[in-house]
Amino acid sequence: MALLKPFVVKDINSNDLINSGMSKYFNKLLSLLPWQVNSLKVRLIFSALFMIVVMLPIIGITLNNAFDKQLKSAIKNELKAQSFSIFSVAEVENKQLLMPEQLLENQFNVIQSGLYALIATIPEPLIPNLAVSYSSKPYIKQAAVTESSILWKSHSLLALPLPNQLPSPEIGKSFFSEQQLDGKIHLVYSFSASFNEEGQEFPITLHIIKDQSEFLSVASEFKQKLWTWLGVLMVLFIVVQIVWLIWTLKPLNKLKNELVNIEKGNKNSLQETYPVELEQVTIQLNALLNTEQNQRKRYRHALADLAHSLKTPLAVIQSQSELSASSKEQLTSISRMIEHQLKRAQSAGESSWHLGIEVKGVAEKLVNTLAKIYQEKSLDIEIKVNEKAIFKGDESDLMEILGNVLDNACKAAKQQVSLNIEVKNKQLLFIIADDGVGISEQQRQTIFKRGVRADTYQKGHGIGLAIVRDLVSSYHGNLQIKASPELKGAMFIITFEMN
Repeated sequence: MALLKPFVVKDINSNDLINSGMSKYFNKLLSLLPWQVNSLKVRLIFSALFMIVVMLPIIGITLNNAFDKQLKSAIKNELKAQSFSIFSVAEVENKQLLMPEQLLENQFNVIQSGLYALIATIPEPLIPNLAVSYSSKPYIKQAAVTESSILWKSHSLLALPLPNQLPSPEIGKSFFSEQQLDGKIHLVYSFSASFNEEGQEFPITLHIIKDQSEFLSVASEFKQKLWTWLGVLMVLFIVVQIVWLIWTLKPLNKLKNELVNIEKGNKNSLQETYPVELEQVTIQLNALLNTEQNQRKRYRHALADLAHSLKTPLAVIQSQSELSASSKEQLTSISRMIEHQLKRAQSAGESSWHLGIEVKGVAEKLVNTLAKIYQEKSLDIEIKVNEKAIFKGDESDLMEILGNVLDNACKAAKQQVSLNIEVKNKQLLFIIADDGVGISEQQRQTIFKRGVRADTYQKGHGIGLAIVRDLVSSYHGNLQIKASPELKGAMFIITFEMN
């Protein structure tokens, strides 16, 4: 049994979607993304893709539904007009419906033309005085279609099986629905009317049935063209968005490149021209760079002057012959402590602008110098340096760190010293090893204790190691002392983050 399927258009309104929860789902989607990247580029790309990939299909669905609705509305108006033309030629005489042999619309006269008409009686329970209504909508019932209930049908229906049931709206009301006929879905416009003959009512329902093949063909063609052009627009918008993002973010990329050059030491300040929004930032950065560099220079000059002013009185006191051996020893200790604390204070550490220093040049210079100093020992100093190794700090601090550790290694070594500088997992590694007697586990632990005096270290690993420890700590680096598996002596591993 065929069932009535009232035609209902679900119109999608993009504003309603957004207002009714789209923002909630969008925020939830944002929370699932890996924002630890914290990239403006990622956010801009995502928002652009959201507008293109999500909003354009919503617009397409809305347009397609609106077109379907308007197309069916046009068909409904067409069938409504056809019903008026049929009612205009219908007559009732002696309670008999009289219809002409041929209708003006030729499709009603051609068998299986796709346009059909049928007039049937209204069952007794649905006559107006017994009709029931809910709210403002007419109560629609299914009326069985039988040969006895059919008053007239168009010639186009002669070769087709009739549907088992058709809707019967109230008199004076119409109903638009879909109905299966001959295995196909057809659009049905039903209208109930009543003829009055000598005070007697003659209620009937006219059904105009239209094959929706033409409707489906037009809708399918429109849908195909719509989605084709939306696809083209989507690709075009993506290309435009990519070009726009590249152009928009170009100043930021330029700023990033300049900062990288400053970190590498290729530049001392930002020199490019930037948009108004970044202009104040670049001015402040240049001011910060200039102030920090000048302040560090003044600070170091002041410390150097202080060192010289302290050394002279100490040298005069030490030269006095009446001093006891213990006094001279204490003065020597004071001199060492002053040297150590001054070098520690001169460290740029985290207060510096961490300019990038190429490690290779500094390392080779130190190795060549130490090879000359320890020429009598005929040391074999092996060096391996990664070309990409960059120390983000002060050059003098780097020389102090490498110089002290290499100097201690040369003092402790018998014949061999190795220096490996590697870059792994965004970390800068200095590995210095020698073939000396090494450092015991107890001495390694002692070195890292706070407050341990520099002159308590084993010979060959003296005050310089304390300076190295403090410098590495100031750069938030890591210092480890192990036994070298190859040279069998001490091995120092110094690690710095390269971020």
